[in-house]
Amino acid sequence: VICVGLNYHDHCQEQGAKVPREPLIFSKFPSAITGPFDDIVHPQDTTVGTPVPPRSPPGRPRGRPPSPALSPQELDWEVELAAVIGRRGRHIEEEAAMEHVLGFAVANDVSARDWQMRRNGRQWLLGKTFDTFCPLGPAIVTREAVADVHDLWIRCSVNGRRMQDSSTRHLIFGVPALVSWVSRFVTLAPGDVLLTGTPAGVGVFRKPPVFLKRGDEVQCEIEELGTICNRVV
Repeated sequence: VICVGLNYHDHCQEQGAKVPREPLIFSKFPSAITGPFDDIVHPQDTTVGTPVPPRSPPGRPRGRPPSPALSPQELDWEVELAAVIGRRGRHIEEEAAMEHVLGFAVANDVSARDWQMRRNGRQWLLGKTFDTFCPLGPAIVTREAVADVHDLWIRCSVNGRRMQDSSTRHLIFGVPALVSWVSRFVTLAPGDVLLTGTPAGVGVFRKPPVFLKRGDEVQCEIEELGTICNRVV
């Protein structure tokens, strides 16, 4: 799963970030993918192994540092347009990029903000790729069936409250540009999923911040593509 960060003008504005000059690429592992109506599993409390006790001066008891918690506490939502690759390619020209796209779906790029923004050296991967952190569906709508993928409303609600309400018109880099850019670095293969970024309205930038908790229901929808709905457990 190939992902793009900071790819909506309104999402950049809500966090005071500059508009990127090039796409910001990261990824999720395949185990993050879950069904359009399956549960999002909030990782259970856990800790990192058993640390090796530090050496203490003679005559003093050996101390044991606390084990750092692994479980994220700041789960957030991100409704995204997903493009599914249908044709293998490398160094794809932007003008031909859509020929490599099979179709589109709705995705939720669930994000553990504490791990994304403050841990793991502030590299995004681990905060984005816990199991079930990529609900996807409800189906692949072929590109021929979508009138204009760059002019669709895109929305997310949590427990019935509208949190994100935007349009793919606000994408900074459109699908052809993203397919072309990513293919400069890696070979795209059928079945690869490209998440194209999220619009404004995520929880972390609200005042005060709002995060998902067990029992919450997250609904993501995109015009012409359908709706996915997932409960946090």
